[in-house]
This record gives sequence, structure tokens and C-alpha cells, in this order.
Amino acid sequence: MKRWRRTIALLLAAVLPCAALAGCSGKKRMMFGTGGTAGTYYSYGGILAQYMTNNSDAKVTAVSTGGSKVNIQSIQDGDFQLGFCQSDVLAYAWNGTKSFEKDGPTHDFRVLGGLYAETVQLLTMDDRIDSVDDLKGKSVSIGEAGSGVYFNALDVLNSAGISLDEIRPQYQSFEDSKESLKDGKVDAAFIVAGPPTSAITELATTNGVRLVNIDGALRDKILADCPYYTSYEIPQDTYPGQNKPVQTIAVTATVLVSAALDEDTVYDLTAALFDHAADIAKENAKGKELSLKTATAGMEAPFHEGAARYYREHGITVSTEDKGEK
Repeated sequence: MKRWRRTIALLLAAVLPCAALAGCSGKKRMMFGTGGTAGTYYSYGGILAQYMTNNSDAKVTAVSTGGSKVNIQSIQDGDFQLGFCQSDVLAYAWNGTKSFEKDGPTHDFRVLGGLYAETVQLLTMDDRIDSVDDLKGKSVSIGEAGSGVYFNALDVLNSAGISLDEIRPQYQSFEDSKESLKDGKVDAAFIVAGPPTSAITELATTNGVRLVNIDGALRDKILADCPYYTSYEIPQDTYPGQNKPVQTIAVTATVLVSAALDEDTVYDLTAALFDHAADIAKENAKGKELSLKTATAGMEAPFHEGAARYYREHGITVSTEDKGEK
């Protein structure tokens, strides 16, 4: 009897680790890098991970991270198999520019698809600022140094022919930008996030903040010089006191996957999201933007073969090769 108990104990010791790691279901365990716990990437990523787990042979776990660049580097290192990333940051990584200039290019990831717009929002409470040109000589928060917001702000300013020497740049986070605007310490601030953005809603409610248009010839130049942007209109009444639409640009919150993943797995992961868009929208507002019409726009890196097969079946052709390849 004791021998049987010992045998059972040994068997349980072998089985339980399997259950802890993969549920003994044969599912491939995958880590999905998202963002900070207070942000959209993390909350939305948890829902997406659930749908991918329930509708594929993968067990996907969403984990909190430092965001886009960290997620790409973790895919490169083999620690993550999926990750959220802004479409501009993935372009920097693929080409080895801007925030990846020192690290050099990485081609260890592929695009699964774009999920929702992260909008470049230029805010002010200064009645003298009606356009980007009016930022000259003003104190402007342009995001933390090296952040995605920082490079978005530089793209706008450079396209307008404005150097950092012509403004008084402040390198601030979203929260600090909000407080500085409220206290009159900055004249304008760039915030990049999907509208309605809670920090902007708060300012519009209590302080009457305004959004400045990024449109016309300036927007045309940005789109021509930086293909990872798309045009975007913030609808009227998105924020309190906003009585007309605001024209601007946006990057796309994108899901990346490891280039090493097999085609069938990535096909199933792609289908798990887009086949269940209506259900996902019921759990997170960003799910309303989950659409094949916008999933493939503005991507400066190749798509994974598995995702490409899914899009092809729905009448959409995407590139799976580096644009420099022939």
C-alpha cells in the first residue's frame, strides 16, 4: 500500500508542473507583452489574451511591461511571443532609427495586425495658439525624452519647420503634462492616446482645454514623410466643449508576433481576434475599432505569413517581405 502511495505521489509530482505551465492541455504557452498596469495596453491585452487562448492551440498570458520598445526587445530575446507596439515604434525597430538608432535594427518580429488608433493630440489653453506654427516661442511639453510621444512631437514640429531651439521644450509624462497645463507652466502639450483620453477629458471639464488641428499641407507632409501615420478625425463632442471635429494624425496600436512562430498558430491567433470583434467590443471600448478595414494600414514592417493568410481569405493582400527585399 505504501508503495502505491509513493507511486501515486511520484506521478502527481510529474503531472502538477505540467498543469501549472500549460494546463496539461497540450497548448503552447505564450507570453504577451502589453504596457503599464494603468494603461489601455494592459487592460485590453488581458481580454485579447483570453480570446486567443479560448480560440487557438495557444495559452496566451498578458504581462505588464514598459511598453512598445520593451515588447519588441523581449520578442527579440525570445522571452515573449507577442507584444503590443505603436506602428511608428515598430518602424523604428525594423529600420534601426530614432529610439532604435543605438540598438540597431531587429527583424525578429512580424506584424499580426493593427487594432486601434493612438491619436496625436495637441492641447492648449492659450487663445493665441490656433495652429502648430503658433508654438514658436512657447513652452511645449513634447513627452519624456526618447518616448513615443517625443518622436511623434518631433515629426509634427519638424514637418512644420520648427526646431526645438524655436520652442521651450518640456520633457514630461502624460500626467505631468496635464498638471503643467492646468497650472499654466506650459502653453501646449502633445499627448498620444486613443480618444477620449481621460486626462484630456478632465482638463476639458475643469479648465476648458482646446485641441489644435494638425491638418492641410502640414498633415500631407507628415503622411508623405512618415508612412506609419494615418489621417484621423476626432469627432465633435468627444470632449466637453469641443463643438467641432478636430483633424490630426494617428499611429496604430499593433500586435506583433515572433517571426519564429509557425504559420498555422499565427493564423489561429489572428482569427481569434477578428472573428470575435463584436464580442471583444462588449468587454472593452477599444474593441469597437477592431476591423479588417484598418488592421493593415500604415505598417512599415512585414506581416507574418499566418496573418497574411487570414487577411487573404478576407480579400486583403499584405506584404510578408521586407520592402528592401526582391
